[in-house]
Amino acid sequence: MRRSNLQFAIWGLLRQSAPRNDTWNGNTVKYISEYRDAKLVQGVIEEIKRVVTRPWVIMEICGGQTHAIVRHGIDQLLPPEIELVHGPGCPVCVTPLELIDKALAIASRPDVIFTSYGDMLRVPGSGRDLFSVRASGGDVRVVYSPLDAVKIARQNPDKQVVFFAIGFETTAPPNVMSVMQAKSLGVKNYSILVSHVCVPPALHAILGSPQNRVQGFLLAGHVCAVMGYWEYPSLAEKYRVPMAVTGFEPLDIAQGILMVTRALEENRAQVENAYPRAVTFEGNQPAQAMIAKVFMPCDRKWRGIGTIPLSGWCLRPEFDEFNAEKRFDVGEIQTSESPLCIAGQILQGLSKPHDCRAFGAQCTPEHPLGATMVSAEGACAAYYQYGQRASR
Repeated sequence: MRRSNLQFAIWGLLRQSAPRNDTWNGNTVKYISEYRDAKLVQGVIEEIKRVVTRPWVIMEICGGQTHAIVRHGIDQLLPPEIELVHGPGCPVCVTPLELIDKALAIASRPDVIFTSYGDMLRVPGSGRDLFSVRASGGDVRVVYSPLDAVKIARQNPDKQVVFFAIGFETTAPPNVMSVMQAKSLGVKNYSILVSHVCVPPALHAILGSPQNRVQGFLLAGHVCAVMGYWEYPSLAEKYRVPMAVTGFEPLDIAQGILMVTRALEENRAQVENAYPRAVTFEGNQPAQAMIAKVFMPCDRKWRGIGTIPLSGWCLRPEFDEFNAEKRFDVGEIQTSESPLCIAGQILQGLSKPHDCRAFGAQCTPEHPLGATMVSAEGACAAYYQYGQRASR
């Protein structure tokens, strides 16, 4: 879930609503430094300690939240009754291995310019990564928007230009916009390799598992900035699990934990918004309409977890001409994960990174074995970077 694309994805929302300040315990908060103020954060932590009376397991969805929690030591400040587990909200982490291999196969073709966000270049497939393809002569380019890829396609009509369109709901609007622009401009040499996934079906899968331990959720603020949080109350009610839409600064996260803890203690299964400066209940409706015009729900495989029904988006048939999988006939590539990796258990909140015997030994950020070490947003990468070899 790339925060660098948040501005692009929620532009319409920000134009429609005035900026809001937040109020924490009587303090009006406006600037980033205030959201990182140790005294304000500690005040919220103390309130969590006052409220909690029994053990609870809370999952943060987004990998950006995981890194903020570990980097700022929020998990170490919480009372022992609160256990944080790490969810599947890292798009690089959950992109299936066979999709990486399909990207590598397409990028290796001499007639292709393969474009991607930078964090996908080092993600290993079965044998190599996109950096290796580029080193071997492949034309692999880093772009900062899929619209840049459309521009490259217009500048290189003799080449096929492919954009690696991965991510959660956050990155869908710019990817959809690129397809719509290519269609309106008559750009025939542009296509996207799609691996979009959606949060609500993943929560269904986690909560419906007989092994589930999660009792409350911190929802990803940037996903909800695009999609709103109208999809979540039915989930909360069905599984009797409270949720809080949460941002990415220490104060945001602490407040989200407090909201969920209070709801758990009071036996309230509802969805609250701890990120009102960016999120509304209905979300960015023009963006949602644009997504629905180009994408449709489909089954999607999640790396480390498996296939979750109707948990992703794929191109509608009327946009098949922009489908890279069909254009390059790579749909049959299949792969298997390392047997040492427990990423699936970590992404479902069943294990922590230090529970894996390969963590920090056979599996490091330089030589990742599985999903949660692959990306800078992954839980294993966070634990490795910030030195958490063991945790309570």
